[in-house]
Amino acid sequence: MSSKRLALWGEELFRSREEERRNGLAPENHAEIALVQRGFEPCLLAVLRLSLGTAPDTRATTGWFRRALARTGHLARAAESAYTISDEAERSEELLALVKSAAGAEDLCAAQELAESIPVRQLRDRALVALVPAWARAGERDRAVAVAESVRYPHNWGKAWALLAKVSADRGDTLDALGFAARADAEASSAGFDGTGEVFALLLEVADAVGDQVRAALLADRVEDFARSNRPSPWTGPGPLAVVLTREARRGELDRLDALLRRPLDAVDTEHSADQDMAPQEDPDPDLFITYLPAPSSPLGASDMACVLDAVAGTAAQDVALGLADRAEALLDTVVGLDRHDLLHSLILLLARRGQVERAMALAERIDSPAARAGQQAEIVGQLARYGDTDRAEALARRITDRRAQARALIDVVRELARRGGPDRAETVAHSITDRWAEGEALVAVVRELARRGDPDRAEVLARSIAFRATRDRALVALAELSDPPRARRLAAQVMVLDDWVTALPLLERLAPRALATVANHAEELLPDSA
Repeated sequence: MSSKRLALWGEELFRSREEERRNGLAPENHAEIALVQRGFEPCLLAVLRLSLGTAPDTRATTGWFRRALARTGHLARAAESAYTISDEAERSEELLALVKSAAGAEDLCAAQELAESIPVRQLRDRALVALVPAWARAGERDRAVAVAESVRYPHNWGKAWALLAKVSADRGDTLDALGFAARADAEASSAGFDGTGEVFALLLEVADAVGDQVRAALLADRVEDFARSNRPSPWTGPGPLAVVLTREARRGELDRLDALLRRPLDAVDTEHSADQDMAPQEDPDPDLFITYLPAPSSPLGASDMACVLDAVAGTAAQDVALGLADRAEALLDTVVGLDRHDLLHSLILLLARRGQVERAMALAERIDSPAARAGQQAEIVGQLARYGDTDRAEALARRITDRRAQARALIDVVRELARRGGPDRAETVAHSITDRWAEGEALVAVVRELARRGDPDRAEVLARSIAFRATRDRALVALAELSDPPRARRLAAQVMVLDDWVTALPLLERLAPRALATVANHAEELLPDSA
């Protein structure tokens, strides 16, 4: 039953719905309103301590909480928690994640120190490689170079220098970009490891950024050559070749894709070859033998094609997008298993986004499971709404017979109506949804739009009308994120009292960074061996 509901709601909504329905309805006349009255700016740390309670909270020792600590300037505390992990490999993976979080928060010196302490050398290398572009983006060229030179293993050198070249190109430092790119090329070409194609794809982006189209074309060919000689396993997902094909598709260039899909003449129609051998024939027109099937030696996989469709769905010209759809649909018949599912999904969404609803719906009918088919129809509605045809999207949603899938489709319609500046109509459509949780989920988008338009009072009233506790909290958080500091602090306090600190975490990171250390201290105090 759960798998059926997952197919109908989609992964994102299914997981939110299951968790939030378990949390139950928001109580009427809850004390949180009286505790934090309008006009009163609370001490968030005091409210947080009250909401933590006396039971141990294991969420304060999870990876996502450690990363939140790292983002808010508590990297040492996060690392201290990570060092309690007994398995060395798992501990090193967690430290790598903390290095990336701290680098994203521009705490680079601390991130570097932590990176150098990672015990597993390969993961230490990966941390240093991640720091190279971070130092470069911060304007610390020499430091970035020093970190790149400190990377231990040769198979990581090419990527480190390629990332440095990419940042230099983005910053307009053409000479540096070309120099670093040359070094990356030399390292990758001499090493010949699995990631060489990824390095070439990065260098292709560098060549584009500096305007060297001749170099870019050569690198695109090298990516294809590498893909042909290092064909990945079908389950590894899209590779660097998808980057090249996406770049060319955005330019309206499909020749390389067609060459990868064109079946050689000697492999076509072999069942009739014996009859044809008996009589002289004119030279065939090669175009008559073009079929969009991968040749046996083609490195193109269904995951690569799906990646291209996803990347250009909203950016390519209409004729290019539909041309890609034709090729993907023909390729679809040659694919089985999960790859076929992913390619079919990407193809349907591209067609829907491009207004080809009938064709998308016809493809959805090829899905065997009724639940998965209804869920795909709901996604088609969502893409059609995002393409801008909200009237047609709403009408199509109303025709979906499954109640859950219809609710999912209408949520997308409401979100798009709100995003496009129509909160009144969005609210009306939201209230027409018969599923109580889905109605509240749709209203979160309306609350956010009202706050964005400068009507926080109406947004707050609407948020408080949402039935489920956790959904209401998310609406209040969305409102708080767009509110002035006094209102934001008041709403954050109300969220903590109504639900708990986890829902308020995005606000606490911004409004009271010391709150995360308070949670960590509380969790440590309640450990069984803390005495």
